[in-house]
Amino acid sequence: MNRRGLLIFSILVSAIVLLGQLFFLQVMDNPYNVPTLSSSAVKVRYQYPERGYIYDRNGKLMVANQWSYDVMVVPREVSLQDTLEFCELLQISREDFTKKIARAKRYSVRIPSTFVRQLSKDNFAYLQEKMHKFKGFYIQKRSLREYPVKSAPNILGYISEVTEPLIQKNPYYQMGEFIGSAGVEKTYERDLRGVKGVKFIQRNRFNKEVGAYKKGRYDTIPIHGRDITLTIDSELQQYGEALMANKRGAIVAIEPATGELLTLVSAPTYDPNLMVGRERSKNFTQLYLDSINKPLFDRGLQGTYPPGSPFKIVTALAALQEGVIDPSSGIKCFEGYRYGSQKHAFMKCHCGTLGATVRLNKALYRSCNSYFADAYRKVIEKYPTPTEGMDAWSKHVRSFGFGNYLNNDLSVGQKGLIPNGNFYNRWYPGINWKATYSISNAIGQGEVLSTPIQLANMTAIVANRGFYYTPHIVKKIDGKDLDINFTKPKTTTIKKAYFEPIIEGLFNVLEHPGGTAKWSKVSGIEICGKTGTAENPHGQDHSIFIAFAPKDNPKIALAVFVENGYWGARWAGPMASLMIEKYLRGSISKPWEERRIMEGSLQDEYEKQRLEKLSKNETQKK
Repeated sequence: MNRRGLLIFSILVSAIVLLGQLFFLQVMDNPYNVPTLSSSAVKVRYQYPERGYIYDRNGKLMVANQWSYDVMVVPREVSLQDTLEFCELLQISREDFTKKIARAKRYSVRIPSTFVRQLSKDNFAYLQEKMHKFKGFYIQKRSLREYPVKSAPNILGYISEVTEPLIQKNPYYQMGEFIGSAGVEKTYERDLRGVKGVKFIQRNRFNKEVGAYKKGRYDTIPIHGRDITLTIDSELQQYGEALMANKRGAIVAIEPATGELLTLVSAPTYDPNLMVGRERSKNFTQLYLDSINKPLFDRGLQGTYPPGSPFKIVTALAALQEGVIDPSSGIKCFEGYRYGSQKHAFMKCHCGTLGATVRLNKALYRSCNSYFADAYRKVIEKYPTPTEGMDAWSKHVRSFGFGNYLNNDLSVGQKGLIPNGNFYNRWYPGINWKATYSISNAIGQGEVLSTPIQLANMTAIVANRGFYYTPHIVKKIDGKDLDINFTKPKTTTIKKAYFEPIIEGLFNVLEHPGGTAKWSKVSGIEICGKTGTAENPHGQDHSIFIAFAPKDNPKIALAVFVENGYWGARWAGPMASLMIEKYLRGSISKPWEERRIMEGSLQDEYEKQRLEKLSKNETQKK
């Protein structure tokens, strides 16, 4: 190719590249596929769709919409002859007017932003008649949320106004618009929000609107958000919240066959309608600053606690899989487990089997610490080094979903903690540590931490004899398939056969005369469960109970966690039985137990802890 041809070729390539970039900037990179227009010639106005409705698993409406009317402003077009009248109509002061105009200008002088949000219907009707007098302002209609069921705010979440940093990251949103900020509203924002419609209005040289630009060629209509059906049973959810009144903790219930969350109770809770309306900001601040009750903190997903005795189930399964015990293996318990020559090397036990031989079944229904401490130790000591033994134990435990996020569709969560060999290598540098250094892990104490949803998932795994589906909150989205992550089963490292003796032991927790939860059994329903009392260095112990029912073909698996609730059978056990009976039968056979739980309160215990904490802080200051 000669020089002239090369020059022509170079010019053509450069022109194609420039035209391609121009096309991308003006068409492809525009979220509405709109040509670049001069703002003085064309005015852009958005039309907002209704957000998708949210229903429970039985079709009960949980989240709907209500119309809201916002006063919008375009700062450079503002021209008021009577500012005082405008302020009086909006019920704001002159100072507020000045601040709001300044805020709008900082955002943009030519792009509309919200001046006053959520007018009442009366104020809207009265103001609309006079809007022609206030140039640069107009009324924007949009939908806000309303909650027919005053329940499950931790699940549903809320919407809030977008921030400037978010707008910079996502140009879809404009100042004054709303976005899902928590719960289902956040996780499924793109489905629920729908798509905004856009109208382009032609203006003449006198800045007067003269009609649709290009006869509406580029106008789009809003697309309604997708409706969502949750896995939650709203009646069971409300029942769980009633049981948890005046207490702190969580109830997480799962359908084992699907991984669908039936309840996700976090207490204390609040009315989700507090997050709607002009008082939303004030209400949010009050809830956020409540450091005592922490109503915005989802204890079922974010609370990390020692799992206590229910964790003995995993300890036993790991030992069975490793072949260091079998169902007939026995150990004599003398009110504790001696694991060293020093005085402190002793784990207390309250199983009441002094000098008797304890085997797996009895160890479960009597909750024998000695048995599970011995099983844990045997797993670790099976391997040449404690590091290898801990890694093997940790691998089994993690296969149940402990120590990591469950990869669900919930907006918040915590990993908890399951230590491995390297954890203790760092913890005890240069020391030849042994299995006995971490013996408390065997009974769900020590360094082990879990969340209530992880405990509920563990229970579903046992109910399924070794597999689970990722716990999830959404059952169906209109016009969209469910994520395959929620329909594909996950298996543990434990063989199916080893779950049967565990289940028999859990069945006897309620059915055997010596079972630790014999008072929580329900006539006619075969419930398998495990009590737990998690030691708490900051106050009274926590009450824990996990259960599933029926024993065969289980329909519900759950974990109940009551902060500072003393022992497992006092609060958590009866709550679990009531939840199971309510779900399976729709009625309660022990109304006196139901009344005791609903009317019972731990507020005195919480107040005592608060005062002790204040006293301790004052002492430290001195």
